[in-house]
Amino acid sequence: MFKTIKRILQYAKPYKIHLFTAVFCSFIGVVLSLFVPVLIGKGVDIIIGKNNVDFHKLIKICAVIGVVVIISAFFQWITSLSTNKLSYHTIKDIRTDLFNKLNAVPLKFIDNSSKGDLIGRAVNDIETISDGLLQGFTQLFSGVVTILGTLGFMLSINVKIALLVVILTPISLFTAAIITKLSHDSFTEQSALRGKMSGFTEEMVGNQKIVKSFSYEKRAEKTFSEINEDMRKSGIKAVFFSSMTNPTTRFVNGLIYAAVGTAGALSAIGSVKFLGVITVGQLSSFLSYSNQYTKPFNEISGVITELQNAIASAERVFAVIDEPAESSDSGKEVLASCDGTLTMENVNFSYIPEKKLIQNFNLNVKPGQKIAIVGPTGCGKTTVINLLLRFYDINSGIIRISGKNTMDLTRSSLRSQFGMVLQDTWLFNGTVAENIAYGKHNASMEEIIAAAKAVHAHSFIKRLPEGYNTIIDEEGSGLSQGQKQLISIARIMITDPPMLILDEATSSIDIRTEQRIQRAFEKIMTGKTSFIIAHRLSTIKNADVILVMKDGNIIEQGNHEQLLEKKGFYAELYSSQFAPV
Repeated sequence: MFKTIKRILQYAKPYKIHLFTAVFCSFIGVVLSLFVPVLIGKGVDIIIGKNNVDFHKLIKICAVIGVVVIISAFFQWITSLSTNKLSYHTIKDIRTDLFNKLNAVPLKFIDNSSKGDLIGRAVNDIETISDGLLQGFTQLFSGVVTILGTLGFMLSINVKIALLVVILTPISLFTAAIITKLSHDSFTEQSALRGKMSGFTEEMVGNQKIVKSFSYEKRAEKTFSEINEDMRKSGIKAVFFSSMTNPTTRFVNGLIYAAVGTAGALSAIGSVKFLGVITVGQLSSFLSYSNQYTKPFNEISGVITELQNAIASAERVFAVIDEPAESSDSGKEVLASCDGTLTMENVNFSYIPEKKLIQNFNLNVKPGQKIAIVGPTGCGKTTVINLLLRFYDINSGIIRISGKNTMDLTRSSLRSQFGMVLQDTWLFNGTVAENIAYGKHNASMEEIIAAAKAVHAHSFIKRLPEGYNTIIDEEGSGLSQGQKQLISIARIMITDPPMLILDEATSSIDIRTEQRIQRAFEKIMTGKTSFIIAHRLSTIKNADVILVMKDGNIIEQGNHEQLLEKKGFYAELYSSQFAPV
């Protein structure tokens, strides 16, 4: 816990000016507010007794109290302002580091993590840190200053009664410490369950068509109810322990207040000589300080609840930030261009060490060749593409592009040589034009329109309410799956990369549109090395080389006619697609 707090304070270090300002102004504000009971006590002393009211002094004391209160309020306002700046700047840096780490971690981490949970950490958990830790800092510091300040004033009035308060204080602290320990584990569990709930909800909401088509609603509701019930139990336990803190400390503080009142009253009337003698005004001040002394313990105990929740959230955020990043590209060569040659020599790879996938994979691609990769689901087709782009690093072997080992090249320069269209489309919240120009931010409107026309997307885009300026969201609301795919393909057209990867690029498009897209692909693939992954074998008849994969190995290789003549596995696949029913 303390390690986590220390780490958050490291993030706050660049903004220490706001921290020092908050501390200084909080100190001044609290000290001024603590001076008020002394003035009130003096005011009480000059109005005790018949015909003993000094209005001149009383007015002067009231005027001083008014000035002190106004100045104290001003410093407390500066404290809140500085604390907010400290909080927002610190949280901004933590959120930035988290986002940067999500861009730097290996793809394996993203693939193996719940997307909803990661989103929950980036949004909900970081807000919890802001509310619980940094926003609570003001209350925590001002509480400590108030405790020390009131103790000092009480000692100046009557040392023995002040010592009575000090002796009783550990009871409140001991009680709060026990409850804090019990509540921390509960809040950690609650935070983890919140991430699980976010992940499950994101999956269900984002895939409602699949949920409904398989009539999965009842099972989804059951799973949701189970997670929800776990959250309820965890939440009740966390709230139970945390809610015990405040009333428990209030009870102890009530005992302290009663003890001070009794001892002070006896001292004021002179019944107990060893306590000394204090005036009624001093007793009034002492009771006020006693109340102010115990009040921060109540506030701090309330802050502790938020602190426990915030620390649990911070641990989840830092767990992501501490994930190992991809190996550094520092000192590696930047690939400015490539001639289209690519070789894979004895490449071995597996996602799980115990389960072999790609074994002794060899491939020699010449410039401008169209390489098609086919095979049953799970044979390793997409894995080969992941290795080419270094989304995953190979276990052994060598992959060369333009004769250069890809492990010796920077990832960004390597990936810039490829243009990729995936089976699953991805759009972002922005205009249609911005989505098409995603890979070329400085593209002109003429280039954007030309790319759209090349993939036959121009006509449907012009029919949209605002044409190319129509705003679409990440789900592509209002667009068919085929239209979204056309925009994704236009995105590659505009970048004009030297090598292409088409992973089931036309799977969501009707046959007529697919034929037109194929002609467009033929145009842009001219002179470019292209990799085509396809299940519909009719789309790869013109490929120069067709690689037939099974269980991570190439079992057949050749063009369409050659593979049909072999009457092997490819011929069986082809016949199964075109055989009469």
